Amino acid sequence: MLKKIDLEIVVGLFVIAGLACLAYLAIRLGGLEVFGGGHYELKARFAETGGLKTGSNVVIAGVQVGRVKSIALDDYRALVVLAISNGTQIQEDAIASVRTRGLIGEKFIEISPGGSDTILKPGDPIRETQPAVDLETLISKYIFTANPGEKEK
Repeated sequence: MLKKIDLEIVVGLFVIAGLACLAYLAIRLGGLEVFGGGHYELKARFAETGGLKTGSNVVIAGVQVGRVKSIALDDYRALVVLAISNGTQIQEDAIASVRTRGLIGEKFIEISPGGSDTILKPGDPIRETQPAVDLETLISKYIFTANPGEKEK
């Protein structure tokens, strides 16, 4: 009887440990924050986000420095709230651009550092933004324009 109870306790502890490991991996791989620390927020307004999603990466020089926290419509423009890692400083003249990995890959925000000595504080807006390039519009402009080799009469 005592051995059966010991076996049940060991199995129960094993199951609990497995569930704890699974929860940890889900949080880490999902990029979720449980306690909300380690980041500050900046805002950026874009004319077009081109399929950018909440949770998309924010990068500087190819290095991830944050994530897109939320996207909302504000005065007919997209208001994007960025969660930036505490150790990262963004200058007030930095430029935020919506970019695409590869030809049709995922969208992300790329921040090009500025040269100003003034650093943005939590809640400040990034003033300079560049919207996503719409591949469909570019292709249609190229196809429906006059052939560059033809001379107009």
